Amino acid sequence: MSEIFTSIDDAQSRLSRQGYVCGRALATVVFLSLKLGRPLFLEGEAGVGKTEIAKALSAALGRRLIRLQCYEGLDASSAVYEWNFPAQMIAIRTAEATGGKDRDALGKEMFSEDYLIRRPLLEAMSPQEGGPPVLLIDELDRTDEPFEAFLLEALGDFQVTIPELGTIKAPEPPIVILTSNRTREVHDALKRRCLYHWVDYPDFERELEILRARVPDASEALSKEIVSFIQTLRGEDLFKKPGVAETIDWAKCLLALDAVAVSPQVIADTLGAILKYQDDIARVTGSEAARILKDAKASAEIAG
Repeated sequence: MSEIFTSIDDAQSRLSRQGYVCGRALATVVFLSLKLGRPLFLEGEAGVGKTEIAKALSAALGRRLIRLQCYEGLDASSAVYEWNFPAQMIAIRTAEATGGKDRDALGKEMFSEDYLIRRPLLEAMSPQEGGPPVLLIDELDRTDEPFEAFLLEALGDFQVTIPELGTIKAPEPPIVILTSNRTREVHDALKRRCLYHWVDYPDFERELEILRARVPDASEALSKEIVSFIQTLRGEDLFKKPGVAETIDWAKCLLALDAVAVSPQVIADTLGAILKYQDDIARVTGSEAARILKDAKASAEIAG
């Protein structure tokens, strides 16, 4: 287990060593979240690195990462615990066959720790080797308001209640990171419990630095062409702009194809690594790809 960050610069440096390149503003809010013991709420477009910050933080601190992937219809019981029903049925049938236990004793045993399946929230509030874990509550905007209300209580006191066992409180609060792609607004009451940061698309220099860290085999010239094209492409009228994740994926695809430069043909062959909607692909195909590439090269020359 590593020590909690001692400063903003320490946070930025140690996250960078895990391959996560972030600006000072994000490093500051991460540092303050740890220092104050407050959950960190990250919003931004898909693919800008919100989930990756939790992974990098877990690795930098040597803490376990526990992820709760949110989805429509997620309820408190699914996020906290469930009982191992098949194992309970086997135990009941065995007890009935042997006649070794009375009904009351059997009932108490069936709802004990032995048959409890811990889901992410309960697991994060349980003692962990190496210290409190990093709890990632990913894509909270996919859930509904009742689950938000439950989280408000759970994260307020860092405890959950299991009717059969009582209230379980975290001996030490976990490090909590919540993310949202902002497909809907998350309630203000939950945001007030957290420190907040909007994770935006990086500028050219930072995205180039990210690419150097994540795809070190790409040449400097190719990396610059990739980032320049992606940055220009984000200025187009697209349904879903490519995120940093797509930049990294595209670079890996070009390396796999032994491409030494970005060309209209290379773009046409690999558009599926950058754009994930057919309307966007159709918008960029053909002469548009050549035009965007030309604009990207012109922008790179001006910047250079």
